[in-house]
Amino acid sequence: MNTLRRLIHREAVFAVAFVTMGFLALFFFFDLVDELRWIGRTGSDGYQLSHALLFVALSIPSHLYELLPITVLIGTIFVMARLAQSSEFTIMRTSGMGPWLALRTLLTLGGFFVLLTFAVGDYLAPLTDKAAQLIKVRHLGKLSSGATGAWLKARQDDHSFAVNVRAIGADGGLIDVRIFEFDEQGRIASQTRAATGQVQGSDDAAWVLRDVQRSVFHQRAADEAQVEHQKLPEWRWPTNISADMIAASLLKPDRMATFDLFQYIRHLDDNGQSAQRYEIEFWRKVFYPLSCLVMVVLALPFAYLHFRSGSIAGYVFGGVMAGISFFLLNNVFGYAGNLQNWSPWLTAAAPGLIYSVLSLAAFGWLVLRR
Repeated sequence: MNTLRRLIHREAVFAVAFVTMGFLALFFFFDLVDELRWIGRTGSDGYQLSHALLFVALSIPSHLYELLPITVLIGTIFVMARLAQSSEFTIMRTSGMGPWLALRTLLTLGGFFVLLTFAVGDYLAPLTDKAAQLIKVRHLGKLSSGATGAWLKARQDDHSFAVNVRAIGADGGLIDVRIFEFDEQGRIASQTRAATGQVQGSDDAAWVLRDVQRSVFHQRAADEAQVEHQKLPEWRWPTNISADMIAASLLKPDRMATFDLFQYIRHLDDNGQSAQRYEIEFWRKVFYPLSCLVMVVLALPFAYLHFRSGSIAGYVFGGVMAGISFFLLNNVFGYAGNLQNWSPWLTAAAPGLIYSVLSLAAFGWLVLRR
């Protein structure tokens, strides 16, 4: 049995690797075409073709993380269908490989891909994404998100702060910072605007802002206030908002590591902000690698089908469609859960649960009953 398991595992790994390389080459081409529009635009020293190639290459781990469950399904379907077509799987069955042993063999293979998907998505992809963004910041000038940049909220004693950072510069500094301070009654207490700033990450955490314009509102009576305007070359604002939190609000949550997402969710909860979008993404990070197990179970019934010569391509195409449908369903549930305020863990787990039921139903009907 060990020989048969090694044979199935080896064939499946080679097939999944081949399919993955094909998809990554396709995504590499599409990303490179998209990056060509930035070539020639000047930042600190210009964005050239070599920078675009490096940026696209560093984006490959993110695509690998997204594609692995799909390529696991396609590669495993191809291997199981080919073994059935050549009657090799029939020989394995007569040698003592029953349905449950075949299922355990594929689940062991799926466990390997679960660990690989988790490692790529939680360690490799976040690092390469940060390096890719650093390249774009260095050569295009800044990193921003939309027209207004990043908005964050902080609380100090009985005062609350709404903070806006328009962009992050090539040196990691803050560009166009605005801070709105509100007192315990919700009235504005001060407004601060700075051209640039830097985050200090020491024990006494603070932002050092430069070229500062401040407006401080002194409440004299219920309907009367005095405004004091200040111009300061430098001003220090004590806060626990770190550079990682600013980067998290500027980057897509699906590109963050699981622990970084957890920390950012805690920061949002502590400051009374909605964390629904990030909670859904956190649970998707938890459940997404497990979808590799679902995919290998979905591929097992193909080994029990009877193939004619050349019919294997149709089943592989069906596997491609099933993989794409899983990817689409995963995204649809993410957007719908965010809009409808569904339970984050259930929203993230629903696509995997649906496909688990389908795969186990196919296994029970086609393998056990027939």
